[in-house]
Amino acid sequence: MNSAKPKTNPFQGSTFITSAAKLSQCLSDDGLEVAFAGRSNAGKSSAINAIAQHGKLAKTSKTPGRTQLINFFSTVSEQQRIVDLPGYGYAKVPLAVKRQWENFIDAYLRERSSLQGLFLIMDIRHPLTDFDSMILSWSKQSQLRVHILLTKADKLKFGAAKSTLLKVQRDLKDLDHVSVQLFSATQKMGLDEARDKLSEWLDIETD
Repeated sequence: MNSAKPKTNPFQGSTFITSAAKLSQCLSDDGLEVAFAGRSNAGKSSAINAIAQHGKLAKTSKTPGRTQLINFFSTVSEQQRIVDLPGYGYAKVPLAVKRQWENFIDAYLRERSSLQGLFLIMDIRHPLTDFDSMILSWSKQSQLRVHILLTKADKLKFGAAKSTLLKVQRDLKDLDHVSVQLFSATQKMGLDEARDKLSEWLDIETD
């Protein structure tokens, strides 16, 4: 009896390239990029690390909202990149800093021609926050594809998680550039689906 061959993870060799504090410091705007955005504490860094099978690729912080940099990671090459955008929305961050983040992220999403799509990270217990709506509005204006990871899905019973997934899909049904899935970094839920979407957008061949 033949057992199914486990899928190869093309992101396992991902490595950090550089950080940027403003758009002019970003890498040359060529190749392909997929950005990850999410409200602080939504599990963005954990999602990136789980997808890459690398526990320390994207730094997780016990002080959410501290990172104000865009971080670039190579995947199979430096021309096919994951981009970690600054976490947003932590209550203790000064308003001026929040405004700076807004402008930074807005400029990146609007002006970065190598950007192929956006992974939007939402805590399944608190989906579609004001920040999420702002990002979805920007992406619609930019005609940018968005794939939503409803993270920490293991925190809910399966029926409740499925109901939340269906509700988010209904709420966003008029946005044909948006797709949604359940995800849990700790339980490895939804990893193949997320990797397949990321591979598609970065033009990475998978088996």
